[in-house]
Amino acid sequence: METSTTQNGSSSIMWFFRDKGFDDKSISEMFKKCKRLENVNRESASENWAYLASIGIQERKLPSVVSKCPKILTLALHEKLVPTVECLTTLGTKPREVASAIAKFPHILSHSVEEKLCPLLAFFEALGVPQKQLGKMILLNPRLISYSIETKLKDIVDFLADLGLARDGMIGRVLVKNPFIMGYSVDKRLRPTAEFLKSFGLTEQGIQTVAIHFPEVLCRDVDKILRPNFDFLKRSGFEDGQIAALVTGYPPILIKSIHNSLEPRIKFLVEVMGRRIDEVTDYPDFFRHGLKKKVERRHKLLKQTTTDCSLSEMLDCNQKKFLLKFGLA
Repeated sequence: METSTTQNGSSSIMWFFRDKGFDDKSISEMFKKCKRLENVNRESASENWAYLASIGIQERKLPSVVSKCPKILTLALHEKLVPTVECLTTLGTKPREVASAIAKFPHILSHSVEEKLCPLLAFFEALGVPQKQLGKMILLNPRLISYSIETKLKDIVDFLADLGLARDGMIGRVLVKNPFIMGYSVDKRLRPTAEFLKSFGLTEQGIQTVAIHFPEVLCRDVDKILRPNFDFLKRSGFEDGQIAALVTGYPPILIKSIHNSLEPRIKFLVEVMGRRIDEVTDYPDFFRHGLKKKVERRHKLLKQTTTDCSLSEMLDCNQKKFLLKFGLA
């Protein structure tokens, strides 16, 4: 009797998947991921599917969501699925935040609120993460709920503390700025990046500046991204100390596209504006401003005058103040 029931359930769910557009290969993969699917009937799977659609997950995205985490269809609707979604909803401030988080990491629905989410919130709050930011962090990077506090998250916190960020809630600020930093390995990614920054003269304070304002720089691969940008700056004529000043002043210079961002700006600075390359070490934000929309336009306007000015005087103000400053209004 039990075998017959299981076979009927399996057959029923197979038809459910086919009705939803899954091919046999996808169905087979889902059964491998979740053995409990064999005991799910079509009606309960349909209810869970409809509920996920009702909370804002687009119908076209549902097959992808279920493929990633077929266990969703096995969860009791009113005892597990609905309460978990309602709990996640209390973390969000925008209507579609929870649906977006589930679509990114559907496994968030299979974790226990009491055993995983509550301790996670308490952990971040103890690090100085403001309460209103807690939910934003988790919904932006829902994978956080799957990380172990003891074996994963504490390693990241210890690493940031070793950088000198243990005071005044600075670690919390870093985590709020980029919750994805917690997904990286300290030994394979974060520490090698910090060591690379030190290798060309970045001070402890400089590395802290990078971590607080642009933590995504710490997350990038040294050999694939950071070193090629460093080597380009060296070829362009900068010394190690000047590159350290540039990175401290504008950390994204190490992760910007060489072809689309750094090279065109340096070329325009030297060949068109006729300026020395070391002028940008006094004003690293030069690389932040739009080349065509701001730098080129203002350079053309300044050519109408005989005024000499620094890059910061030229760029570090809004358009109205710029026109007034140089008598172009």
